[in-house]
Amino acid sequence: MNKAMLQQFIKYSLILFVCLIQAQEENNKYTAKGNDYYNNKEYAKAEANYRKESAINPLNNISTYNLGNTIYTQKQYAEAISAYKRVTETSKDKAELHKSFHNLGNVFMQQKKYTEAVAAYKNALRNNPKDEETRYNLALAKQLLKDNPPPQKNENKEDKEQQKDDKNKEQDNQDKKDENKKDQDNKEDKSDNSDSDKDQKDKDKQQQKPEEKKGNQEGKFSKQRMESLLEAINNEEKKIQKKMNKEKVKGQPIQQEKNW
Repeated sequence: MNKAMLQQFIKYSLILFVCLIQAQEENNKYTAKGNDYYNNKEYAKAEANYRKESAINPLNNISTYNLGNTIYTQKQYAEAISAYKRVTETSKDKAELHKSFHNLGNVFMQQKKYTEAVAAYKNALRNNPKDEETRYNLALAKQLLKDNPPPQKNENKEDKEQQKDDKNKEQDNQDKKDENKKDQDNKEDKSDNSDSDKDQKDKDKQQQKPEEKKGNQEGKFSKQRMESLLEAINNEEKKIQKKMNKEKVKGQPIQQEKNW
């Protein structure tokens, strides 16, 4: 880099530095004006200057914190919460964090959001454990929370209907499972009964077979006996007939010759 270029670079650097200083002074001017208006209780004018400062330098946490205080004084609690939260999210200074969390707790107390207030005061004490005012506010917030517990969230109609549908579907599925199980049990019972009937029939068949054979044997024996009896009767008749024939021959008169 030659001498001319170096001189030109230094010139522009000085101009930039001066501009930055002027801008910083301008910013401080808005913050200073805002503080003056705030001390004079001209909160609307104070708010306007703090907003100008925040627009130019969003990371100016002092101006943002003061903006939150001004809005809080005007009871614009939602915007005050937004301002304090910006400080808690961007600042690394414990004093700034302590004050922002403390005032954030105060806003929640105004809104009767005691759960959020307790959390805010606890964070404030983490950054400054020696602040008795914050400790007192924390104790008060805890007591109010105990006396006024947050209402349970009511389920909306759609959620209830969905839960009802899910419950009905679950019951239908269970009924189907029970019905299928019942049908399966009936099939198994029928199968068991069928097998049992079959076994019983087989047993009856096995028990009947000997009786049938016995009956056949008795029938066969009776026929043989009948034939034997008939044969015996025939033989007896033949004997009687033969005997009768002999007696008949003996009973015929013998012709004697006449003795003259």
